[in-house]
This record gives sequence, structure tokens and C-alpha cells, in this order.
Amino acid sequence: MNSQLRRLSVFALVMITVGSVDSIRNLPATALFGSALIFFFIIGAIFFLVPVALVSAELASSWTEEGGVYVWVKEAFGTPLGYMAIWFQWLENVIWYPTILSFVAGTFAYLIDPALVRSKLFLITVILFTFWAFTLINCFGTRVSSWFSNVCSVFGLLIPMTLIIILGIIWLSLGHPSQIHFSHEAWLPHAFNPSMWVALTGIMMSFCGMEIATVHAREVKNPQKAFPRALLYSSLIIVTTLIFGSLSIATVLPQNQISLVSGIMQAFSYFFGAYHLTWLLPLVGVMLIIGGLGGVNNWILAPTKGLLIAAQDGTMPPHLQRENRYRAPQNLLIWQAVIVTLLTLVFLLLPTVNAAYWLLTALASQIYMIMYILMFAAGIWLRVKHADRPRAFRIPGGFFGMCLVAGFGILASIITTIVGFFPPSSIQVGSLLHYESLLVGGLIIMIVLPMVCYKLRRAHW
Repeated sequence: MNSQLRRLSVFALVMITVGSVDSIRNLPATALFGSALIFFFIIGAIFFLVPVALVSAELASSWTEEGGVYVWVKEAFGTPLGYMAIWFQWLENVIWYPTILSFVAGTFAYLIDPALVRSKLFLITVILFTFWAFTLINCFGTRVSSWFSNVCSVFGLLIPMTLIIILGIIWLSLGHPSQIHFSHEAWLPHAFNPSMWVALTGIMMSFCGMEIATVHAREVKNPQKAFPRALLYSSLIIVTTLIFGSLSIATVLPQNQISLVSGIMQAFSYFFGAYHLTWLLPLVGVMLIIGGLGGVNNWILAPTKGLLIAAQDGTMPPHLQRENRYRAPQNLLIWQAVIVTLLTLVFLLLPTVNAAYWLLTALASQIYMIMYILMFAAGIWLRVKHADRPRAFRIPGGFFGMCLVAGFGILASIITTIVGFFPPSSIQVGSLLHYESLLVGGLIIMIVLPMVCYKLRRAHW
């Protein structure tokens, strides 16, 4: 490939990864669990974030061709399971888009009229308009979307995230009352309450996506060294900001008043009101909107390019295998937008915006955990199948080290999938049977659909 196209540096990879994973919109969902979130973030980092970073770093530095998880799982277990893995990664994002865009819509509503946060029609309108607009932007390829992502990551994510952490520290240092306690008794014993384990759903979703930048392997300078460094720096930034950002919100907002859609603006409004800085609220709101749009932009193209690689292996019709002159999978992007449009209507099927938001979050996390199980298993098997393949980065400890790290990841993924069936007690989901039926039905459809599509493939594809 022309070396001029290899233009993504370590900094660009870190910005893409942090912008994709470290989403400020996740903070209200994790803040719901108060002091116990410390315990769960530590558990999640040890058993999930670190394994994802290490395994994907080894695989990305060993198989540098474009395609990411599709290439790894295909190399380990064959094309059918590789196709399933990339399908789940792509589909998780399709389900996730309405949640991140509902955060953008909620922030926008907070700036206009906070009452609009509860308007399903307003949220749906903003979600669909925004997603279709960014679909068109990404039809111009990686160069345009990467530049936009870097700007959004700095001004729309890192600055607001740092600001809310600083505000929380100042709040506590000045002796203001806290809604949570930081003693061992406050967070460790409660962590073993079965109803608290649903926190893993929100926290694991906060950690998902560490492997996403690997689909740009052909456009990275020195990928053998760039990916491990980028994933290490990204992990440190993500864990630190998510823990302290969530604690800042939990400190000032009572648990039963936290909105999953506008909780960030609630917290900023509370802080600024106490410090007589309410004039800053619109500026922060604009930053949050920029950050949310950057997160959407990061994810629209990358998983779709991975799915394109699978399609070009003959798993999907020729219509979906085409790229435009900007090397963007334009037809796949359009179909993706159509599916997102249909999924957004789930906001009309549940009694509250919070309930719809959590349902989509739980469904997306379960789909993603299946993909991660395949990825971790591929990491183990490729150590056996291709033991002599040069690896610029290896997980320490030999084959046992890989089994231990990937085993932790598989265990965490299975537990997260199970607890995802239980909604938090603080969210009114209406009829539990209705909620579970939507979740289970959605999960079955999402698993069966790629199997049917693969069975229907034709030789001329």
C-alpha cells in the first residue's frame, strides 16, 4: 500500500481510542451506584479492560492487515466465526448509537428547555437528524473523520471530563455535603449485594472498544509498535477519568435524581449554581455535544470497515462490498443508518427515557460480550496455531500468561452477559416481563440474524 496513506500516529490512535471508549455520557449510568462504583471499576479494569488491551495489542501487532477482530477470529477459527465476531462488533454499535445520541439530544434540550429531556419525539428527531448527517460525513473516508475525531476528543471529551473532576475535588475540599461516603464500609460491603452487580453492565460498556483502532492497521505508522503504546496510554486515561468523573456526579446528585440522558448537565448545573458560574453552563453544553458527536463519528466508520472486509470475503452480497472513491463503505453506511432509524423507535416502547436508554445499553453490552469471548478465545488458540509467528508485542508469561489474561476476560464477559438481564432498581422499566421480553427477543434476533445471512450467501459473492 502507498506509504503516503500511513498517516495515523500514536497520538491519533490514542485520540481515536479514548474518543471511542472514554465517553463522558457513561458517567451518569455508573454514578447510579454511588461509592460501590470504585469496587466495580477496579474489578472491571483488572478482569476486562486490561485483558482487552493486552490481547488486542498482541493480535494487532501480529496481524497488521486491515480488519481487526474479523481477521483475528477468522485466522483462529475460520470465516464463519470471524464473520460472527465482526457482525457482533458492528451490531453492538448500531444498538449503541441511539444511546449516545440521546445523550447529545438531552444535553441540547437542557440548553433550550430542560423539560424537553422527557420528550421522546424531541429525542428521536435529534437522534435521526444527527446520525444521518454523520453518515454522510463518513462517506468521505478516514481522513476527514479522523481529523474531526481528534478535535472532538480534546474539546468535547477531555476538557469537560477534566472540568467535572476538578469541580468534584473542589466541592469536597471546601467541605460541601456529599451524597456518598468514601469509607470501606460504604463501598466494599455493598458491592456484594446481588442487586448491585447490575453496575457491571454500565461499567463494562464504559470499557468497551479498546480494540476499535486496530481496523486502521494499514493507515498507521509502524503498527507493530504503535498499537501497544497507544493502548497503554489509552487505558490509563480511561480508567482515571471514568472513576473520578463518576464520583463527581455521585457526590452532588442524589441517586434517585440522576438522569441517564442529562445527568452530566444536571451535575454541571449544580456545581455552577453553587459557585455562581451558571453563565458557563451553555459553553459546557456545547462542548458535551461536540464530544458526543465525536464519539459517534469514531464508531460509524471503523466497525463498518471491519464488516466490509468480511463482506469482501464473500459473506455478503456484492452491493455491500463496494467502496466509494474515498475508500468508504458507502452502501453499508447507508444500510446502517436505516437500521439505527428503526432501533431508535424503541424509545416509544418503554414508559420512560431512562428505561429505553438502559434497555439499549444492556442489549448492546450483551452483544459486545459475545464478540469479546470470541476475541479472547482467538488470542489463546492463535498462540497454539501460530506459535512461531513474529509478535512485536507478547503478553508476558508465555502460553500460560495468555490463558490467564484471556481467561479473565472471558469470565468477565460471561458474568456481564448474565447480569445484563437485570435492570437497576433505581430505573422504572414498567412491567418486568415486558422489559425482559424486549431484551431476550432482541438478543435472539441479533444472534440468529448473522447465522441466517451467512447461510444465504451465494458462490458468486
